[in-house]
Order: sequence, then C-alpha cells, then structure tokens
Amino acid sequence: MQLGRATVLGGSGFIGRYIVQRLAAKGLVVAVVSRHAGDAGFLRPQGDVGQIALIDAGLGDEARLVAAVAGADAVICSVGILYERGRQSFDAVHVQGPALLARLAQAAGVKRFVHISALGADVDSPSAYARSKAEGEAAVRAGFPGATILRPSIVFGPEDSFFNRFAVLALYLPALPLIGGGMTRFQPVYVGDVADAAVAALDRHEAPGRIYQLGGPRIYTFKELMELMLREIRRRRALINIHGGGARPAHLSRSLPPGRSLCRHADDSQRPFGKLRSAPGARESRFPANSPLTLALLRNGALPLPQGERGEDAPRVPSPLAGEGGPA
Repeated sequence: MQLGRATVLGGSGFIGRYIVQRLAAKGLVVAVVSRHAGDAGFLRPQGDVGQIALIDAGLGDEARLVAAVAGADAVICSVGILYERGRQSFDAVHVQGPALLARLAQAAGVKRFVHISALGADVDSPSAYARSKAEGEAAVRAGFPGATILRPSIVFGPEDSFFNRFAVLALYLPALPLIGGGMTRFQPVYVGDVADAAVAALDRHEAPGRIYQLGGPRIYTFKELMELMLREIRRRRALINIHGGGARPAHLSRSLPPGRSLCRHADDSQRPFGKLRSAPGARESRFPANSPLTLALLRNGALPLPQGERGEDAPRVPSPLAGEGGPA
C-alpha cells in the first residue's frame, strides 16, 4: 500500500521515536503528536528538512488531534504509562485517548491504524494496567474496526524504563528484591523490532483487524534478568526473595503463549533470532548496540551480534510480526 503521510501519537516516547525513525526512512512525511512537542526536536534529524513535523497536543485535545490526523494515510498510537500520576491515569491514557484518536482517524478516512497495546492485556486481570490495556483495545476497535493491535512483551533498548531502572537502583542499594521469588517469566523484545512490526503492519494486506503478539526468542526469569543486568554494570548485589501475590508485577509478568511461528525462513529456529516471529517481505535492518544492557541481551541470544562484537558481519534479521488470529 502506498502511504505518503503518517501521524504518530506519542512519537517522542521510548517506542514512538523508533517508529518515527523507520517511517522517515521509508520516505513518509511524519506528524509527531506529543504533550511536550518542544522537547521532541531530537527527532527532526531523522528525516529531511520538513519531513518530520512536531505537533503539541494532549490526548484530550480534540481540535488539535483533528488537525493532526487530517490528510494522514496512517495513524500509529504509541502512548502508554506504567504508573498513574495526576491526570495521567490508565483510563485517560490507555482507553479514552486512543478511543478518541481512533474515532477521529475513522472520520478522517485514514487507511491504516496501528495501536500499541501490551502482552497480557486482559479485562479480567488483577492488574489495573493490564485491564486498561484490554479496555483500550476494545475502544480502539470500536472506533476504527480495521485497527491493527500490537501486544509487545517487556520492551528493552537504550532508553528503556525496566533495565535502566533496576540498574540505577543497583548503583545505590546493597540488595535488589526478587518479586515473587524471582521466578516470574519474561520474554524481552527489542524496541527496534517493535517499531519494525508497527511499520510492517502498515504494509501487510492481512494486518487490518488483527492482533499480533510480539516477543523475543528467549524466556528469562526475573532473577536471570537481574543477574544479567548486574554482570553488565559490574556490580555485586544480594538478590532477596520477596514472596506474596500482592507484590507481583502482573502488568509485566507475561511471555508469549504457544503458537505457530510465522517466520519467513523454514530454518529460523537455527538463526540467532531463534523462533522470533516475523513479517514476510518486511524491510530488514541491523540494530545498533549503544547500551550495555542491549549488548548483554545481544550476547545472550535476544539479538544477533552486530559487526565488531565477534569479528564478522552480523546476519540481517527480519522485522517481527506474528499473528494471534483474525478479528475478534
């Protein structure tokens, strides 16, 4: 599908900035909508002069959102919060805002709508975060029936708020808590892969109306991730078990359910990406390793090593996009 212009809500955020970069690389004109557009100037060099426009608007600013989606061929909603603070509630950010955006995109005749949700989104979850993500998905599909939903697992990258948060704690604390005894399982996915999946969803003819779950090829326990992080920042810290259901981070403790792999290559199980699910025909990319934690996960099989890390060219890998099924 030929797309000329895309609007990205939350384009200056952790995942959004990678989506903007990839859209600009494909030649699209990108409108980045952010509550603090003045702080998103770092995105402009990702495209040519005038290719990336910054629009200051909040999730409830209907007039500005109408202007932002007008003339757009695609809209990607990548807003999200892990914790509620003030007016930034789960309902406002995960449900009401995306619902409004979906309705406005439908009314404007937008061709494709991609919504970034989260693995584990479930209306019956004990986690308010996971419930709000599920409610947001339903609201988006009510407003834009052909919306594509992406559910990434825990996302890692240079700017992530998971590994970096625990790394900072490890610099100052003598011990780190192992919530739930450290046996909670995670399936980390690289932020660049999530961005590639969002862009691939704009091109794949079967993507509208579908839900895709995104995860890396390896499942780690929380304890294994903490041990990995401590090795990389060269700190020795005690890991103390903390049991009790109330302490379990239910909105993060998910890995992909069993399912058929949609890899492009029959021998993908032997590739460095393992059984990472991927989009046929998607643009391939090589990922930068610009943080110690990214390098750590590269070395442990979550990504192929880039050139220089093992003395040879890294294999190129397809962008990930795996289907959960047809429209719900």
